Amino acid sequence: MHRSASPRLFGRGSWPEVRRIGDLLRTETIGGLLLVGAAALALIWANSPLREAYADLSNLRVGPASLHLDLTVAAWAADGLLAIFFFVAGLELKREFVAGDLRDPRRAALPVAAAVGGMAAPALIYVAINAAAGGDGLVGWAIPTATDIAFALAVLAVISTHLPAALRLFLLTLAVVDDLLAIVIIALFYTSELHLVPLLLMLVPLAVFTVLVQRRVRSWWLLLPLAVVTWALMHASGVHATVAGVLLGFAVPVVRRAPGPGPGLAEHFEHRFRPISAGVAVPVFAFFAAGVSVVDAGGFAEAFTDPITLGIVLGLVVGKTIGVLGGTWLVQRFTRARLAEGLSWWDVLGLSILAGIGFTVSLLIGELAFGTGSAAEGHVKIGVLTGSLVAALIATVVLRIRNAHYRRLCAEEERDDDHDGVPDVYQRDEPA
Repeated sequence: MHRSASPRLFGRGSWPEVRRIGDLLRTETIGGLLLVGAAALALIWANSPLREAYADLSNLRVGPASLHLDLTVAAWAADGLLAIFFFVAGLELKREFVAGDLRDPRRAALPVAAAVGGMAAPALIYVAINAAAGGDGLVGWAIPTATDIAFALAVLAVISTHLPAALRLFLLTLAVVDDLLAIVIIALFYTSELHLVPLLLMLVPLAVFTVLVQRRVRSWWLLLPLAVVTWALMHASGVHATVAGVLLGFAVPVVRRAPGPGPGLAEHFEHRFRPISAGVAVPVFAFFAAGVSVVDAGGFAEAFTDPITLGIVLGLVVGKTIGVLGGTWLVQRFTRARLAEGLSWWDVLGLSILAGIGFTVSLLIGELAFGTGSAAEGHVKIGVLTGSLVAALIATVVLRIRNAHYRRLCAEEERDDDHDGVPDVYQRDEPA
């Protein structure tokens, strides 16, 4: 019998999409563990007797001064390596809305609403705390708005929580939309000065790159120089260079030109660059961004009396939970949809808390808002690390309570009695 026509939230999606998401999340989980390890190493080094060596390494300048690219190693990690991260995010976002399950506006409404709520609520909490305190802290309003999918997946791997496919898909798409909103915020609100000539010149290599990839050209010796020139001109324009990564990702076509099975160019590039992003770019950035000396920051007592720190922690832990949960509830309220069978609002609560792990993009926005070496920089890092850790611990408790139930749902989703390679539950979900 065909399943009920009433709308459902957190449907498990199609089998090809679920299989692709599963492969993708395995890569991100490994990257997340590397990220956590890199951040822990940076924290230990920055608070050891050798902390000056860590600072010297971060501030070491490399690159051609004639091109104004004599940047510190830490700046290369933030401006250069994170462009790879945002390139992959652009590829994933375009693919989801062009060829993935989220091309259906009804399915896209849930993660989009949850992402928007999950960015608005933390920002409002941060602004309320810092507006009441006065000072210059308001410029950091966007710091607690981001979700770090790699860090969140690392937490799930460590606590061995078996989330069903629908919840994993929701978490990923929420983070992808979140990344897009974050890059829009960076471009609009954290561009201190705009130089129009390099910005307009940037459109030339970007256009050539677009034409080549639309013609399905894969030659790295053609595409890579164009991508580097696009990045360099974006950097010179004053707009944060990671925006170039997203634009390049959006340029890549998703749909195959030739009919038949097989990956499109966007999926091909994603397979190539996601391991570099998750395994190298993000962990290296985390190593240079997370190293905060507690002593140099004035100690924990001073940090936690600073409204910047308090706004970040409460924004991540409380704001993200309210925003993601509230956005999901509004979709349910206006569509009169029900949660998918086997899921409850407790599960939505757990994912909403988990979304409060804001690490990579939060640290990036903190650097853009207050600048490296500023008095507030250490408090920003302490706030991001503390808020992410508290969110991870609370989410661990909430999700572990239902882990036995998740195991049963996963076992049902993996059952394949006819041994045709497609789990039976996805065949039952197909319309008769």
